[in-house]
Amino acid sequence: MSTSPAAVRVGTSGYSFKDWVGPFYPPGTRPEQQLEHYARQFDCLELNVTYYRVPDAKLLAGIERRTPPGFDFVVKLHGDVTHKRTGDRDLDRAFHEAVKPLADAGKMKGYLAQFPYSFHNRQENRAYLAGLRERYPQAPIFVEFRHASWAAEPVFPFLRQLQLGWVAVDEPELPNLIAPIARATTDVGYVRLHGRNAAAWYAGGEGGSDRYDYLYSDKELGEWVDKIRRLIEETRQVYVFFNNCHAGQAPANAQAMKDLLQQLL
Repeated sequence: MSTSPAAVRVGTSGYSFKDWVGPFYPPGTRPEQQLEHYARQFDCLELNVTYYRVPDAKLLAGIERRTPPGFDFVVKLHGDVTHKRTGDRDLDRAFHEAVKPLADAGKMKGYLAQFPYSFHNRQENRAYLAGLRERYPQAPIFVEFRHASWAAEPVFPFLRQLQLGWVAVDEPELPNLIAPIARATTDVGYVRLHGRNAAAWYAGGEGGSDRYDYLYSDKELGEWVDKIRRLIEETRQVYVFFNNCHAGQAPANAQAMKDLLQQLL
C-alpha cells in the first residue's frame, strides 16, 4: 500500500522531563533546549501542561517559536473541563486566548479531552460532550474515554454527529477499561499508548506515579501497525502519541513505531 509520509505522525505526550536527559536528551541538555531537540526527532507533540494550568499566550508563543514550520500541536484540555466539568466559560475564553499563537502559526491541530474512568456512558455525560463541542468550536476535539461503557456501537455515530474524534487507546487489560479499538469518527485518526503496567495502574489513585512506567516491545508495537494502517485508509491524517513517559520510554517507543510504520506502510 502506498501512503504519503504526512498521513501519519508519531510523537509523545509532553516533552519536558528531567529523566529524559540521558536516555533521550543528550547529557547536559538544559530545560530550555529540550523542545528544539525533540522537534528534530518528531513532528508533533501533545501539550499536556495545559491540563494542570491555563498558560498565557506568551508562554505558548515561545513554545511555537522553538518549533519549525509544519510542526503540529494537540493541546490537552484543562482538568476543570474534563474531570471537574465545571462549565467555566471564563476558563474557556482564557484557553482560546492562550492557544492563539499556535493557531495563528497554523500549528494548532486540535484539543485532547481525556475523561476519567468515572465518566461513564450516561445521558448526562453524552449531553456534556455535546456542550463541549459548542464551547470549543474553533478546532478539532479528540475524546479519550477510560470506562468500557463507551466502547458501544451507538457511540461511534454519536461522535461522528458531533464531529468528535474517537481516541484509540492502549492500556492494561483490566476490568472495565477500554479495549484497544481503533475507529475513525472524523477525518483524523488518533491513537494514545499509555503502557500496560497493570500492577501500578491503580496504585496511588488515577494518575499514580508509576502508572505509565512501561516500555513496549517491538512485538507489542507491531500489534498496532494494522490498526494504524486502517485508520490511514479511512482518514486524511493519523496521530500516534506515546504517554509512557518514564525515563525516556515514550520517545524510544515513538521512534521504534516510526521505524515500523516506515517499513510496513
